[in-house]
Amino acid sequence: MLDFSQPYPSARAPVCARNAVATSQPLAAAAGLDMLRQGGNAVDAALAMAITLTVVEPNNNGVGSDAFAIVWDGSALHGLNASGRAPALWTTQRFAGRAAMPDLGWDTVTVPGAVSAWAALSERFGRLPFPRLFEHAITYARDGFQVGPMTAWFWQHAMRTFARFPDFQAHFGPAPAPGTLFRRPDLARSLQRIADSHGRDFYEGELAQRIDAAARAAGGGMRLVDLAAHAADWVTPTRQDYRNVTLHEIPPNGQGLAAQIALGILRHLPVQPVDSPLWVHQQVEAMKIAVRAAFDHFADPRAMTLSPEQLLEPGSLARAAAGIGDAASPLPPRSLPTSEDTVYLTAADAAGWMVSMIQSNYQGFGSGIVIPHTGISLQNRGRGFVLDPTHPNCVAPGKRPYHTIIPGFVTEGGAPRLSFGVMGGHMQPQGHVQMVTRIFDHRQNPQAASDAPRWHVYEDFSVGLEPGFDAGVKADLERRGHRVRWEDRYWIFGGAQLIYRGDAGYVAGSDHRKEGQALGF
Repeated sequence: MLDFSQPYPSARAPVCARNAVATSQPLAAAAGLDMLRQGGNAVDAALAMAITLTVVEPNNNGVGSDAFAIVWDGSALHGLNASGRAPALWTTQRFAGRAAMPDLGWDTVTVPGAVSAWAALSERFGRLPFPRLFEHAITYARDGFQVGPMTAWFWQHAMRTFARFPDFQAHFGPAPAPGTLFRRPDLARSLQRIADSHGRDFYEGELAQRIDAAARAAGGGMRLVDLAAHAADWVTPTRQDYRNVTLHEIPPNGQGLAAQIALGILRHLPVQPVDSPLWVHQQVEAMKIAVRAAFDHFADPRAMTLSPEQLLEPGSLARAAAGIGDAASPLPPRSLPTSEDTVYLTAADAAGWMVSMIQSNYQGFGSGIVIPHTGISLQNRGRGFVLDPTHPNCVAPGKRPYHTIIPGFVTEGGAPRLSFGVMGGHMQPQGHVQMVTRIFDHRQNPQAASDAPRWHVYEDFSVGLEPGFDAGVKADLERRGHRVRWEDRYWIFGGAQLIYRGDAGYVAGSDHRKEGQALGF
């Protein structure tokens, strides 16, 4: 049984219902709930939320995003990798003389996969007509939506970041204040084309032609042939047992395997009191090993030198656990690019279907590229490649980059138990570990697990602690040799959305670090 006490400061209570949704923006959550009330299933609800989020939370995702999903269809799990690939013109010679991939502009834009995810999920599992899933998004884009306070804050900062991109400034400027009504009529028309064509227009039709023309005019590498060649892939989620439950993740090119490596190590260690110094120390040490594995090995699976099965080899994980002692390990850092900007959503229905889905531009609004007269902003997922020719994640034509976004799913005894995610780039696998251990080791309800203070292992393997931990935790970690600091930037710790399946229905939670909510009926 879950513990329904709320031991951490919170303005939210867990939502208990037979149908439930949770995401990072309340207008999108309401759109998902409406699909359930109209007779749709959890997939329809998830897609309506995902599509609406491209309108109302553009600082984290858009039509030009990538996406991943895990679906429980009442009897089995299905994984979807809808991340895009590098254009055919992206040879290593294109980036010669650079030490790293660019941050912004056309040379960061891989083929966007989100639209293909919407179409694939709806075609295979959806119950409602595809165009109906767009109704809320199109209405908000055409007639306007009131901008949320967190969204407005990031939006205002982005206008400086993208000052040199006139199409971005024309569509998204001037930055709205909180509560301001903002309209995106160009995007409304694009969404209608996508809805009417079941997504094909984005990859083969007028929208694809506009993307090609904009890329050619600016010297970008994206072409019609790249868009037309894109396909989302159905995959088998990787699995890792943790005590009496199993964590499922999308296999690389995503980083979900890092959460599984860390939990595969922690399962060999005794459960420590929640929020205690030893609890944090052991999790941080396991996460450092997992982060290093991600930095060294994760890439397009066709390029990886070690398979997920090899990285999750039980004997190796047991030996890694035995190597965790009382002191911090001095692991040398290796960096891959990371970002904090993503949206996550989850839905569950009374028939037992559950969906874990995530989509992202990568860094905020993405590349800075907005296709004229369409309202479509494009992600900068190509920033996830490296330029070291010896690394499995080196850029190449038709290759998928290392991806930070990961939907999570937990089963218990083969039955669905938790659909969840913790948006926030490098924080995501770390958040998965903390949610799983809090809920299944300590029986915290989803809202309490979300409200709790978090730790964060940075790319240089130092540790950030969120205010809320006892000061003695920081002092103890420092005595063990960790480099620790208090971290006041709340967005570093991501944003969780969770739906737990109980005996009578669902228990949902939504992170106070975001402006979203959990809803149900």
